[in-house]
Amino acid sequence: MFHVLAYPMSTGFVDLHCHSTASDGTLTPAEVVQLAHRCGLVGLALTDHDTAAGCAEARAEAAKRGIEFLAGIEISAEFPYPGTMHILGYGIDPSGRQLADLTDRLLAGREDRNPRIVAKLNELGVSVSMEEWQREAAGGVPGRPHLAAVLVRKGYVSSIKQAFDKYLGQGAAAYFDKERLAPRQAIERIIASGGIAVLAHPVQLRPENDLHLERIVRDLVDMGLGGIEVLHSDHDESWISRCTRLAERFGLLKTGGSDFHGTNKEVALGQAGRQRVPRQFLDDLAQALRRT
Repeated sequence: MFHVLAYPMSTGFVDLHCHSTASDGTLTPAEVVQLAHRCGLVGLALTDHDTAAGCAEARAEAAKRGIEFLAGIEISAEFPYPGTMHILGYGIDPSGRQLADLTDRLLAGREDRNPRIVAKLNELGVSVSMEEWQREAAGGVPGRPHLAAVLVRKGYVSSIKQAFDKYLGQGAAAYFDKERLAPRQAIERIIASGGIAVLAHPVQLRPENDLHLERIVRDLVDMGLGGIEVLHSDHDESWISRCTRLAERFGLLKTGGSDFHGTNKEVALGQAGRQRVPRQFLDDLAQALRRT
């Protein structure tokens, strides 16, 4: 049995965690919204990595399709290996100066890292170039999933997963980290941009135990964290229960999403594992944003 959530006040389903070609997805922002409409979703948040550049296009398409839309972003924060910490920002102002300064800095960090990855791959006998990587990104921000797709196409690996396991993932042969903000910086920048900061996919923190997880969340709450992603494609029933308890303990908003990346990740838009995300999550976010 999987954890079932019932919300009599709101109807329909949403996806509050997905990516487009503005970062490392394979569908344009408008195409993500069109897919959401075909999937029967009533609401969507676009949360590209380190950028909100796709939000205007997605918002316009959502208005045409009658889908509620929330501008978002996903920011990588400093955290000890082997875990990773990502902070989602909801309701941010995509065109605000605070956010523009932040995304310019983060994207510059990627531009510094990516040639190092290519050089290391070449040292390992993998013939790939920055030009190929950029072409795969199709005008978006070149991310590791784009490079993984190049490696699959050229026959160096058989799947995106193998590309990450062998070359591109944390601790793999050609891995170089990008610039990451301290968690407090990420949360404060999101708040300064008019948004609410939410801890993404807590399972990826890889905490030692429940007490360690609670300590991490408590520290983030002290920094201004407003929510926690309860439903996610990587969360099984036990993780849904853990995150639900933490949300209730610390008075955090509950969110959820697929973490859809198009063909760069084997998850379906609108599906957070075996769960669907209730519209109530979006309604609660919208209500909290109105109070800020």
